[in-house]
Amino acid sequence: MALRVALIAGEASGDQLGAGLMRALRRQRPDVEFEAIAGPKMRAVGCRSIGDIEELSVMGLSEVLQHLPRLFRLRRDLVDYLIEDRPDVVIGIDAPDFNLGLEKRIRKAGIPTVHYVSPTVWAWRAGRVKTVAEAADLLLCLFPFEPDCYRETGLKAVFAGNPLAAEITEPMDMVAARQQLGLPRDGQVVALLPGSRGSEIRRLGPVFLKTAVLLRERFPGLEFVVPMAGRKSEGEFASLKEWGALDFPIKMVRGQSRECMAAADVVLTASGTATMEAMLMERPSLVAYQVSPVTYALVKRLGLLKTRFVAMPNVLADEALMPEFLQGDATPERLAGSAAELLEDEGLQVDISRRMRRLASSLRTAGPDTAAEAILELAGGKQ
Repeated sequence: MALRVALIAGEASGDQLGAGLMRALRRQRPDVEFEAIAGPKMRAVGCRSIGDIEELSVMGLSEVLQHLPRLFRLRRDLVDYLIEDRPDVVIGIDAPDFNLGLEKRIRKAGIPTVHYVSPTVWAWRAGRVKTVAEAADLLLCLFPFEPDCYRETGLKAVFAGNPLAAEITEPMDMVAARQQLGLPRDGQVVALLPGSRGSEIRRLGPVFLKTAVLLRERFPGLEFVVPMAGRKSEGEFASLKEWGALDFPIKMVRGQSRECMAAADVVLTASGTATMEAMLMERPSLVAYQVSPVTYALVKRLGLLKTRFVAMPNVLADEALMPEFLQGDATPERLAGSAAELLEDEGLQVDISRRMRRLASSLRTAGPDTAAEAILELAGGKQ
């Protein structure tokens, strides 16, 4: 009998993680059947769609509040569907505020549950370790220090490898990436990655474009490339008034974010999965992040943030490997100044890339197959 797996992904990064996990499960169980709330990458692997990933893609505390009624209805409907459908295992991929509540109800109904990606309990809201333990039979962690956070809960939490580190085993060749993207072989290139969600593009897009203008004034031959996740993101970015005011070209491409990073001397990115990709591609990077003033005020007032850094490469390295510019510090002037320092110092670029290489190697001690093995063990090796 085929193994039936349901997956719930909540954003573009979850789509990528889900696709890697699906491939690993299929390698070990070719007869596995998937149904999912999925994005394009998961659908490309092969699954029956029970919803689209964009239904869950909401950023920030105040933004989530606006969508709570719809999200509650969606979660209730999904719980009812999955309990009736009874897959062999339900896997919530990231999106903890949505998925943990769903997993808890599913688990109570006797269906094994997995949560893939530990919430950042080591950074903020440490009390969530109990919430995760109540929701999941198995927690798959992306970083080797995370299972220790759950030691006292009784939850089986395993370092299942970092899928990105297993997938990106070495940087792409810069010249080949530039040729693929139609960029000049010589000269300097900056990649702009303002994020995949509309709220990110609306906040960071104008800042990044103004930064590009300042850099172009300082480096007249500088080239820029911006990868967009899809047609919707492209439309959001192209509708910005700062885009319409440009008097020099910026190459926009669909997807190909890693190729864009590989082609770049410097990457300017929103905080998120892209920072890990940039680190694994060994590209010197700057990180910017902005949320709504209400969200930021709540985080600051309640003292929710417990770590010095936001970008995961910096957390792992315990240093500002990628300079961070958050909220009011994310200005075109500051970003352009920091980017210029990197563009003008090739030795600094080489040193940063070398440090990134050492950090990346520490994450390649396991891979998606480890996660698949743990899931199959939970499912009882169903034949």
